[in-house]
Amino acid sequence: MSLPPRALILGMAGTELGDAERRFFIEAAPLGFILFARNIDTPAQVKTLTEQLRTLVGRDDAPILIDQEGGRVQRLRLPHWREAPPAAVFGRMAVHDLAVARRAVYLNHRLLADELIALGITVDCAPVVDLRHTGAHEVIGNRAFGGDPLVVADLGRSACQGLRDGGVQPIIKHIPGHGRGLVDSHLALPVCESGHAQLGQTDFLPFRLLRDQPWAMTAHIVYKALDAAAPATASAVMVGQVIRRELGFAGLLVSDDLSMQALSGSLGERAKAALAAGCDLALHCNGRMQEMVEVASAVGPMSAAAEARLAYGQRGLGPQLPLARPERCAFGEELESLLQGV
Repeated sequence: MSLPPRALILGMAGTELGDAERRFFIEAAPLGFILFARNIDTPAQVKTLTEQLRTLVGRDDAPILIDQEGGRVQRLRLPHWREAPPAAVFGRMAVHDLAVARRAVYLNHRLLADELIALGITVDCAPVVDLRHTGAHEVIGNRAFGGDPLVVADLGRSACQGLRDGGVQPIIKHIPGHGRGLVDSHLALPVCESGHAQLGQTDFLPFRLLRDQPWAMTAHIVYKALDAAAPATASAVMVGQVIRRELGFAGLLVSDDLSMQALSGSLGERAKAALAAGCDLALHCNGRMQEMVEVASAVGPMSAAAEARLAYGQRGLGPQLPLARPERCAFGEELESLLQGV
């Protein structure tokens, strides 16, 4: 009998599970897992790994996540998988023809979903709907569709729809907006000096327009005008008042990676702070056993509200079956045609 899922998403060390990992994952009972390049070799190996992970926690529907955005952030790569374009390519298309860009984004993400579902991966940490700002750190850069919040929201919705039609849950990130960060939150804590009104009209707007999406991932950024004491991930003000109330996001909220250097305190303290602030799930990515044990010891079962949000996101999801080959080829050919000359 499986244990109640813990409010936790965990990574693992390599392409195969070790005995210690197996024992730990059975005991820790995370809601799901996240894969990185270190976990990926061949399609058959990835498919076997996802099946083993679900068997360990005793849940066929355990979410398995991956960062498959396209461009420089994609864990599945050649020779086995397609190299998808970065979001900025579609943003450039939108300058000339928004409808064409919208269609291209949809096709790209429908194909991404097909690639993921074939491997047993059911959640994509994409799209990035942060804005690209001149002078900001390039950690977002061409991962963003652009700097116009209405266009970013429009293309972001097409990306989400493409994934969902293929049976994959999208995660919009990094709520409420990472684009103004002057440092890389993997390495240091960004502090945003912009005023609340300005943020509401720009960086926050795509997330408000996409508030109906099933998952979102928080930004490890301090928004000084709103809460100068804590980054959004660990801020009850940012989660409760901004993300939930002002932006109206009602879906499942997962922290960004707790091991990133933007956060302070022990790993257990970081996990507790994220959940206390209002995140539904704590995310730990690097697969280091000692860190995972510490995080798991600080995290309890999912709340009833989080379970309801998870279930709600499944409604309207497309069939979790790969495309028939003729349809996949047609989508690929149409996308290639639209991308020519960009």
